[in-house]
Formats: sequence, C-alpha cells, structure tokens
Amino acid sequence: MAMKIKPREACKWDAVSLGEVMLRLDPGDGRIRTAREFKVWEGGGEYNVIRGLRRCFGLKTAAVTAVTDNEVGRLLEDLMLQGGVDLSHVKWVPYDGIGHAARVGLNFTERGFGLRAAVGCSDRGHSAASQLKPGDIDWKKIFQQEGARWLHCGGIFAALSATTADLTIEAMEAARAAGTVISYDLNFRASLWKSQGGVRRAVEVNRKIASLVDVMIGNEEDFTAALGFEVPGLDEHISNIDPSNFKKMIVNASAMYPNFKAVATTLRNAKTATVNDWGAILYTDGHFYQSIMRENLEIFDRVGGGDSFASGLIYGFLSGKTPQEAVEYGAAHGALAMSTPGDTSMVSVKEVEAIIKGKGARVIR
Repeated sequence: MAMKIKPREACKWDAVSLGEVMLRLDPGDGRIRTAREFKVWEGGGEYNVIRGLRRCFGLKTAAVTAVTDNEVGRLLEDLMLQGGVDLSHVKWVPYDGIGHAARVGLNFTERGFGLRAAVGCSDRGHSAASQLKPGDIDWKKIFQQEGARWLHCGGIFAALSATTADLTIEAMEAARAAGTVISYDLNFRASLWKSQGGVRRAVEVNRKIASLVDVMIGNEEDFTAALGFEVPGLDEHISNIDPSNFKKMIVNASAMYPNFKAVATTLRNAKTATVNDWGAILYTDGHFYQSIMRENLEIFDRVGGGDSFASGLIYGFLSGKTPQEAVEYGAAHGALAMSTPGDTSMVSVKEVEAIIKGKGARVIR
C-alpha cells in the first residue's frame, strides 16, 4: 500500500510532534550519584525527532506539548527556541508555587563509558505534559486549518498517564481524518509502565494505537514488550539478535496491522557503552531495505540515536527519496547524533549525506 503524503505547499507544517519535553541534566564525564554540577539540555523522544527535522533537514515543524509557566518552564522554552521548532501549540500551565499541580519534568542522564552502561533517571511526576487529556488541543486547527504533512508520536508519551494514551489516539484519529501520515516510535520504557499495569497494560494500549499508525518504528524489545510479539532467538542479549529473525517478526506485524505502510528498526550490537555496531532496516511495499552496517562505531552519547534515526527516515519519505535512501539517511543521521552530547542532533544535512557517500573523518578545513 503506497504512502500518500500531502504536498509541501498545501500545509503549514512538514511535521508536528505530540509528546513531553523535559530538561536533561547531564553530569558530563561523571556520574549522577557523585555530580556537583550538571549541564542542561532539552529533550524528549517525540520532540527530538522534529527538532532534527528542523535543525538538520530544514523542515517546518511544531511541537504539541504542555509546559509549566515558571522560570524553569521558561528555561525549557529558551532551549526549544534555539532548536527552531515552532511553539505556537504549546499549552502553558499555571504554576502553583510548589509543583504539586504541574511541573517541568527532569531527566538525569549519564553517558556511560566502556563496560559502564549509560544510565537514565527520570523525575517527571505531575508534569504538565503528563496531564494533557482529550479536548486540550485544537486538532482541527493543526490538521485542517493549518495543515500538517506528518504527525509523530511515541510510546513514551503514551505511557505517562491514562489521559496521554487517550490523547495520542485522539490526535491520530484527527490526523487520519485529515490525510496526515502518522509515525509512532514504540520506545518501550518498563519504568514508565510500572505504575500503570506493566507490560500487560503497555500491550493493551499500544495495540490500540498501532491500528492507527502508518509508519511503525521500534527495536526488537519494543515489539515484544509493547506489542506482545515473539522474536525467535531473543534472550537477555537483546542487542545481539539475528536480523533475519527480526525480519520475520516485522512481516508478521505487518500482516496483523495492514494499515502499516512501513516498519523500521535500528540494529544495534552494543559491544560496550562506547563501541557499537549500528545499522537499520526498513520494510515497505513488501520489501526489506537495509542500511550500511557501521561496525565498531564510536559512541560519545547514545541518547537520542534512535530519535535521530527516525528524523532521517521521515526526512527521506517527506523529500521523496527511495526507501533505500530513506533508511540510509536515518542510519547516518542517528550515527552522527551519537557523536555529540545531548539528546538532539547537532549535524547538518551535508554531513549526513557525506557519511552516506562513505566520506571518512578526515579533518575539514
């Protein structure tokens, strides 16, 4: 089934995202538990994707989220403004003085090194975005009056609360009615589902959402934990799965959800926290397309690599690239994003294309 994407001139937005944007507190080369200072970034699984589309690929994007109206929220705004994503659909929530009613979510993240894995510790309870519910967002304005070619959302936002799951479905139904392409990154996080019924609840919610999705993104853990699929050969060494077994699962998933126009995943063999094999697979129109597998890729900061893969993949579709080109853009963008600190991409489309063409890391002067 071919993917029909609205022409750019017919829409105000190339892509919009629905999700929470947090402050990332980064201890640099140290650890969270012993830090005396942190560097501040903005980040969020859904936001990172459209920020990459804006800053790297030059597309017009907007974030749909909620932020607490206090000094911390305005810091988050300042960071997002630097990212170039439009904030006209941000809902500003009054601050009650202590953050009980609503607050800005925090994400403490250390990069890891060698045998020490990266660590993330979220502090996001009562966040403004987690309290968004159906009826809070004017989807008619976004999808019909302004027009959007693409909507991106993910399993992190859907896991924040019962109301965010319902809002995700409301957004997708509105997008489908308007002819907007929908992508969804399963992005399973066990910690987020723990208080909501665990894996069983995750499968229940994500299966409802999957029936509305055009482009499904996720790794093997996502498909097993979030959608309840079985991947032959999957064990505790998730990063070392045989791609051929995962391909079988993708075919099964596409048969169960005929609405899927494409299914994509990154392939990562984490040899250490700082050395990975990295690649990606795209399944569309009954065919598989696999990117170059970059062996022994050196990782500076792995957080956001999957989101940047999604950015490059979506850019490929929106710009009319072939499926093979789209998966190569995604894999190259993800690889480059992991060469810099923070959740979000700091690279240009020229750098992405140079990597795709096989240019090395010789100094540029």
